[in-house]
Amino acid sequence: MSQVVDELDRRVDRTRLSVLVAFGDVALIALFVAIGEITHGSPPWEYPVRAVEAFVPFLLGWVIATFVGGLYTTDAWKFPLRAISWTTPAWIMAVLIAMAIRALPFVRGGVQLSFVAVSMAVGLVLLVPWRTAMALLYGE
Repeated sequence: MSQVVDELDRRVDRTRLSVLVAFGDVALIALFVAIGEITHGSPPWEYPVRAVEAFVPFLLGWVIATFVGGLYTTDAWKFPLRAISWTTPAWIMAVLIAMAIRALPFVRGGVQLSFVAVSMAVGLVLLVPWRTAMALLYGE
């Protein structure tokens, strides 16, 4: 059990800043999903269950990718270039995980190459500036 706690401590800093960054990340991923749902005629306020079903695979992918990549440590936003270079592969990994989940037969949504590309691009447009701003404000 202590090995699990030690690994968690190495991958996640338990600070207010980490919590702030995590809330910002989740809000931006929710915005990404909401934009997608709205553009496809399913506004989240009219179809909340569908929106949650679309959101959860991306959230799970992000949680896994950020844990593996240590994106909730002060090292992740120490410098703006580091924020960019750590966020980019983490989001790509998160999208690939989300697509693997969406490819399961009991999960609604499915996977199309154009959706993978748009997901990667839009997510990066949202997450990279946010995390770069955190690096500018709170990094060294």
